[in-house]
Amino acid sequence: MSKKKIVLAYSGGLDTTVIIPWLKESYDCDVVAICVDVGQETDWEPIRQRALDVGAVSCYIVDVKKEYVEDYIWPALKANAVYEDKYLLGTSTARPLIAETLVQYAHKEGAYAIAHGATGKGNDQVRFDLGIMAFAPELEIIAPWRIWELKSREEEIEYLEKRGLPVPMKRADSYSRDDNLWHISHEGLELEDPSNEPQLDSMLKITIPPEKALDKPEYVEIGFENGVPVSVNSEKMDGVSLIQALNKIGGANGVGLTDLVENRVVGMKSRGVYETPGGTILYYAHQELEHICLDRQTYAFKQQVALKMGEIIYGGLWFTPLREALSAFVDSTQKTVTGVVKVKLYKGNISSAGVTSRYSLYNASIASFTTGELYNHADAKGFIRLYGLPVLVRALMEQK
Repeated sequence: MSKKKIVLAYSGGLDTTVIIPWLKESYDCDVVAICVDVGQETDWEPIRQRALDVGAVSCYIVDVKKEYVEDYIWPALKANAVYEDKYLLGTSTARPLIAETLVQYAHKEGAYAIAHGATGKGNDQVRFDLGIMAFAPELEIIAPWRIWELKSREEEIEYLEKRGLPVPMKRADSYSRDDNLWHISHEGLELEDPSNEPQLDSMLKITIPPEKALDKPEYVEIGFENGVPVSVNSEKMDGVSLIQALNKIGGANGVGLTDLVENRVVGMKSRGVYETPGGTILYYAHQELEHICLDRQTYAFKQQVALKMGEIIYGGLWFTPLREALSAFVDSTQKTVTGVVKVKLYKGNISSAGVTSRYSLYNASIASFTTGELYNHADAKGFIRLYGLPVLVRALMEQK
């Protein structure tokens, strides 16, 4: 009789490489490894072979980059969703799509369970579990870090070495990393002490430390249609190519580095360094365009939505009615967010170098220091008196 199957979210890293033989030993099962390609800069064939070498019966490489950009990154960007003022949700936006893909292959393979390598302290266990539950509540979820005896990455390395299995990393480079088209995150080693300065020279993968970046500014023009980026320097691009292009430009200019001590979903604080060069440029440019295309009340309320969206996405609640409703509101605000934003990049900094839009609400006749026909200075006196009426009433009361 054939053994039961467990589908594993396989990245090729240390955790998921250890999980394959551990699942086989612990559950007497066949393990089907699923590599979900959300834009990791990697050669998938050696990773596929690694999964087979440590015991997987098969390994699928599933390319979902297009879906990731269009269905997850763009909605977050249009919302200006940021977590705790800094984090552009690189890992958070990818996990729901990975979970949905795992469910699809679990059904295809007839698996009874899905396993993932998220730790019992991290956010990803929440994101994976909720995503799987949303599509397949009947499937068992196995998270080895929540139940096995291994307590550290050093013990994981020893686990593989004792069994004569390949170790997919060097001991000196044992940062815990997550990378995709949108970002690369780094945790562990010296970052576990917030008083330590990040060792950027040995850590970074796609971004140059700002002090070593280009010695002259670089200008970039981003074209948007309905809030979605569509061109770089007047060249039309699909979403995947556009982000890849901006990652190279931003990385060369030291843009998009974030060092954050954040509040995890489970309650503890953790520290990570994030590289999001292309995403940082896009968030900045998109917000600059909104400043001239959205009226005051819409922009102000959208800021509140952005805060909530950041919390929802970070917390793994992508597949919820509230997230869908907020995205619907955001989409309605983006109908006029069309135009071109020019930005200047220099040694880690971004500044605006001009914004144009056919939907611009900026009216030079009204805003100029030169008085125009559309604005009468004398009208301001009555407006201010009515606007400040509560101030006046309170002052009269206090005089009495």
